[in-house]
Amino acid sequence: MIGFTPIGIIHTPFPDPHDIPIQPTGGTGVEGTVEVFEPYREGLADLDGFSHVILLYHLHRSSGYEMRVVPYLDEVPRGLFATRTPRRPNPIGLSIVRLARVEPGILHVEDLDVVDGTPLLDIKPYIPELEPVDRVRVGWLEGLDHGFREHRSNGRFA
Repeated sequence: MIGFTPIGIIHTPFPDPHDIPIQPTGGTGVEGTVEVFEPYREGLADLDGFSHVILLYHLHRSSGYEMRVVPYLDEVPRGLFATRTPRRPNPIGLSIVRLARVEPGILHVEDLDVVDGTPLLDIKPYIPELEPVDRVRVGWLEGLDHGFREHRSNGRFA
């Protein structure tokens, strides 16, 4: 068994998972805070110089999973690992968000796609030079009219 201890809580304007945007691009401009618990606050030193951070979190409102799912914005069953559904064997979420400012124990962030009260597992600085990607393919999403910015999840996630 692998165990994790939350280091904080993510606060957003979305108390219901059905209202969250689809991925951070759908949450453009959505503001929230990341509360970091006292024992971990010293680790926030020097983070204020970054424009974006990666949040890793526990999808605590997700339960169960299937190996084939019909993703949001699609009608065809797809393999679980070819989707971004929160219903996974290990419900871990990842979002790259804009870091607006850092206060003692609190990160003010933007472009959120997370349900309120989500347990935070880790924070990493986003460094584009360490994550370069060339010749990207997006599998079954090729040619689909994504429209991510206009949609909320309605309980289904891509």
